[in-house]
Amino acid sequence: MRSTNRVIGAAIAVLVLALAGLVPVDAQDGWRPLFNGKTLDGWYVCNGTAPFSVEDGAIVGKTIVDSPNSFLCAKEPFGDFILEYEAKIESDMNSGVMIRGIADPAIKNGRMHGYQVEIDPSERAWSAGIYDEARRGWLHTLAGQDAARKALRKGDWNKFRVEAIGTSIRTWLNGVECANILDNETPRGLIALQVHSIGSDTAKVGQGIRFRNIRILTTNLQASRTPDRGDIPQFNHIPNTLTEREKKDGWKLLWDGKTTAGWRGAKLDRFPVNGWQIENGVLSVLASEGAESAAGGDIVTVNQYGNFELLVEFNMTKGANSGIKYFVDTGLNKAEGSAIGCEFQILDDAVHPDAKLGKNGNRKLAGLYDLITPQNIRFNGIGEWNRARIVARGAHVEHWMNGFKTVEYERGTPAWRELVAGSKYSVWPNFGEAPKGHILLQDHGNAVSFRNIKIREIR
Repeated sequence: MRSTNRVIGAAIAVLVLALAGLVPVDAQDGWRPLFNGKTLDGWYVCNGTAPFSVEDGAIVGKTIVDSPNSFLCAKEPFGDFILEYEAKIESDMNSGVMIRGIADPAIKNGRMHGYQVEIDPSERAWSAGIYDEARRGWLHTLAGQDAARKALRKGDWNKFRVEAIGTSIRTWLNGVECANILDNETPRGLIALQVHSIGSDTAKVGQGIRFRNIRILTTNLQASRTPDRGDIPQFNHIPNTLTEREKKDGWKLLWDGKTTAGWRGAKLDRFPVNGWQIENGVLSVLASEGAESAAGGDIVTVNQYGNFELLVEFNMTKGANSGIKYFVDTGLNKAEGSAIGCEFQILDDAVHPDAKLGKNGNRKLAGLYDLITPQNIRFNGIGEWNRARIVARGAHVEHWMNGFKTVEYERGTPAWRELVAGSKYSVWPNFGEAPKGHILLQDHGNAVSFRNIKIREIR
């Protein structure tokens, strides 16, 4: 009884102190404020020079000309946490909140980079999507998620929730689940509020973004995290792994990250002895003076695929040329050169001369090589990882790169055959119309790396 009385007494004491304003109410359940509603104590500005101030209990950041993106950073870094905050955008200006952000002078010259929870009042409406600032681009767009795209209330306060626990990062906007990724790139970093650069556009000076009620939970996270019911897509960015969700949805690793199992040379009954390297979970074709399939040669899957969704991450060196081919018939070309199939082009458009050949740019990165010019290119840059996605459902095929659709076409139609007739593939009867074929990674004599190769057959 005495123990019970002590607990009750302690609870009453905490309540009295809270009512008196001496103990934050949030502290009773583990939450603590990151912003006191009065000053910017505990925060500092980095990268840009946009001004931040406190008005009516909110942090206010405003745009200025000739400044890069500006960030108001909480001084304390965080690893695992649940973060809640409210934001109000006063224009169509893009903004966001960095989580586990990095602004280290020794990395990227101090440029803030890492995960950003987007605030996007544009027609695209990807608020609470996850963008990898100054690194890999979009990790979870809201394409196809109508409920999430409608969640932002323009000109009003909006409540965001972020659960960053281990490799899992999930977001909500006004109670609507928006993003769900798994990633192990950055386990710990800064929380920072963004004012986006406007360049030298004086018409956009003074556009404001407001933040308030910023609080964080760092203890007892498992009890407070939201169960994943599978209501929205999940994107796994951890190389060469499958989540339980992916397995349930039919995804399989096309490359295991360690061995040559499931692959062979396009013109061999085994994997090439030379020309390819497996190291630290990365499969690389080695440089060999730029010749097409003249060293180790192309590699293909042992199995063939018809209706499928294919994911491949690639990282190219300066001036590189390579490709991901599909519907490949390894019996077509017995001579020198690459095996024949439809190709998702991998090319350094800025340096390699092939980008200027073909017709109207139809040999550029993420295009359908020598056939269809790509659109909506979002390239993370040389030396960075980029994500190719190819979807084939019957005659319909799509190319995607870094979350954006770059090519869409129908095989076997009169328009398709007209394209083929005007291309280098005109010599191959019924090119691109096979019901299934091998997946191919090309050796074009330049160093290019691949990882996270996975496929889902569509029934």
